Amino acid sequence: MDLFKPIDIYCERLDISIWAEPINAVTNVAFIIAAIIMWLRCKNLVEGRILAFLLFSIGCGSFLFHTFGQTWSAILDVTAILIFIVTYIFIANLRFLAWSKMLSILGLILFFPYQFLVVSVLSNITFLGSSVHYYPVVILIFIYSGLLRKSEPTLSRGLFIGAAVLCISIVFRTIDEPICSILSVGTHFIWHILNALMLSWMIEILRRHMLAGYSLGR
Repeated sequence: MDLFKPIDIYCERLDISIWAEPINAVTNVAFIIAAIIMWLRCKNLVEGRILAFLLFSIGCGSFLFHTFGQTWSAILDVTAILIFIVTYIFIANLRFLAWSKMLSILGLILFFPYQFLVVSVLSNITFLGSSVHYYPVVILIFIYSGLLRKSEPTLSRGLFIGAAVLCISIVFRTIDEPICSILSVGTHFIWHILNALMLSWMIEILRRHMLAGYSLGR
């Protein structure tokens, strides 16, 4: 593997220079701001602060990818996102579904074959491109929302909103290159902004759920 191989997969990038994607690079500040806000809001919630830190790392990884645009920075970008996803799944199993730690870990492990299966099916839809890897996450959030609809209606609505925002965000990621001839800067930067909002919202609904549990003496 050539870790320094240039990667050009976004509309805004026209060459291999570091500052070839200024808008895509700068909009990663949305992740940083969201992470700081959620870190402060999750003052007494360890899980929330862990997720806020991971959200910060997503902003850093994505910034490096949209500046250096090489294999190593792409790996950092994808790894940061994956760690956030698997951490949230474990916490959701533990806190939302009230599973034991062992069952929560098992549920997390099952995410990987589930991800592979869904991506395999959806890969037949050529238009989705690399965005296909995010659809299993959307579907999973909707599943959690459905499972909690009766027992935790407020939490269920929060998860539904998060999944809906992610759906819209993925659309902007998907159409980045197809509409490049119309919009020269592309739409990937909107994916950054909406994702920052969505991920911070996912941390916020965890915070609210935990606070509600404490107030009820759970």
